[in-house]
Amino acid sequence: MSDKDLRIKSHVYDGAVKSPNRAMLRATGMDDEAFEKPIVGVISTWAENTPCNIHLHDLGKMAKAGVSDSGAWPVQFGTITVSDGIAMGTQGMRYSLPSRDAIADSVEIAIGGHNCDGFVAIGGCDKNMPGCVIAMCNLDIPSIFAYGGTIAPGKLDGKDIDLVSVFEGVGKWNNGDITDEQLKEIECNACPGPGACGGMYTANTMASAIEALGLSLPGSSSHPAITQEKEQDVYDAGEAVKTLIEKNIRPSDILTRESFENAITLTMALGGSTNAILHLLAIAHAANVDLTIDDFNTIQEKVPHLADLKPSGKYVFQDLYEVGGVPAVMKYLYQNGYIHGDCLTVTGKTIAENLEDAPDLKEGQDVIMPLDNPKRADGPLIVLKGNLAPDGAVVKVSGLKVRRHEGPAKVFDTEEEAIEATLRDEIVDDDVVIVRYVGPKGGPGMPEMLSLSSLLVGKGLKVCLLTDGRFSGGSHGFVVGHIAPEAQDGGPIGLVEDGDIIIIDQDTRELTMKVSDEELAERDKQRVIPPLETRGALGKYAHLVSSASKGAITDLWQREDL
Repeated sequence: MSDKDLRIKSHVYDGAVKSPNRAMLRATGMDDEAFEKPIVGVISTWAENTPCNIHLHDLGKMAKAGVSDSGAWPVQFGTITVSDGIAMGTQGMRYSLPSRDAIADSVEIAIGGHNCDGFVAIGGCDKNMPGCVIAMCNLDIPSIFAYGGTIAPGKLDGKDIDLVSVFEGVGKWNNGDITDEQLKEIECNACPGPGACGGMYTANTMASAIEALGLSLPGSSSHPAITQEKEQDVYDAGEAVKTLIEKNIRPSDILTRESFENAITLTMALGGSTNAILHLLAIAHAANVDLTIDDFNTIQEKVPHLADLKPSGKYVFQDLYEVGGVPAVMKYLYQNGYIHGDCLTVTGKTIAENLEDAPDLKEGQDVIMPLDNPKRADGPLIVLKGNLAPDGAVVKVSGLKVRRHEGPAKVFDTEEEAIEATLRDEIVDDDVVIVRYVGPKGGPGMPEMLSLSSLLVGKGLKVCLLTDGRFSGGSHGFVVGHIAPEAQDGGPIGLVEDGDIIIIDQDTRELTMKVSDEELAERDKQRVIPPLETRGALGKYAHLVSSASKGAITDLWQREDL
């Protein structure tokens, strides 16, 4: 161990006055020698009711071993998590996005309250990963994020399937295209074991973005859940925190405007989830980095979509791992001038230095298309604006051949009503299905619409779906979310009526309704906005949360300049 005192926070336990504090710490196993070591927290989002996180307790033990072997003192904590896939289509989905901020707060409270000198955060699905990273920013002590890893693909009739296959299977079943027994076969084979949802959905999107930000070790995002590589990278993360403490490297040293541009670039190239926009805005806010929703369009125009990954493509994330993984993609992008190489990372090296040791993409692979023959010449995540979304909305157009949709609105104030209408075959081709009052405040919690979007896809309907709520990373088709301002905030989406003609155009970045300003003003006079939720966690969230266009953050009141 170094002769230098490496403690950043835990030196507060020194001295005779802190004897009572040390007495309690001795009961946990600490002794005189341990009190001289930096205390490193190991936080995981372990939960046994979700495949994404069920294995994280064991990974936490491996990270703890890495901390101990480095010469620091490990302390293991846990926090909460919500599984989107399990909550989807239920009232539980309203708790998903609020869990991101509850996780961020709980990690900050646990690590800050115990005066840890650094920590490893291990997450496994959509909201717990950005939650962990927001806490890393707010605490700003040496810390590393480690991803729990992607699930292996399910197998049925010789083909890869996944959770989205089940959601879309429901639509096929409702349409009479498959039987009860066939749907059951899909259900029973889609999720073979631990790991996060297997396509380029939100979990794998955020893991990749966090690696590109420089906050996780190279390869962490693409090592599958049940592999020796995953066990090793989690152990290495625990060990590496000590080095960060020695070098006093903190998230504020790593997170810069350029590192966020790297994360957005990788997300566009891989065809990531619309949720990435929401979460990267929130992380940037916590990191005091100037990033706006309009910045995503600037990068979208320059970065081609290269990955043939689900939900719109052919492959699952494990296939990407097998041809070189995220480091190989980043290396390819860096070699061609798309990635800033001088950004610092948790290895203590720059992105460019890390990529010197990265593999090249495997020869002959077709998971990642070449830059001269991309899936799409520009990025698949587009921010739309217009009189229906003055502050912005987000559409994912990967695999989408339709560039413009114009059709009559069919308006619903809940997802359940829209699902029932779809099951009754009341939704027909060319409709624009609108689900509103489900934004951050109105939901409350901005629930995802994978059940509805998958049902529409499964039934083969040629429609567009708009909402002030969110979509899962597994959603595809012409779906537009994050419409801001939301209906609950008095946004124009609350003024749309059945039959209004709606235009969605990805080339002009337009989201408008063919209704005059005078007519909208008259409708606004008659509008009655329902009261906000007032009780419990959702009530607190509804009263604190910002617009989706600012990342649906809950501490904007402290930073009105943003």
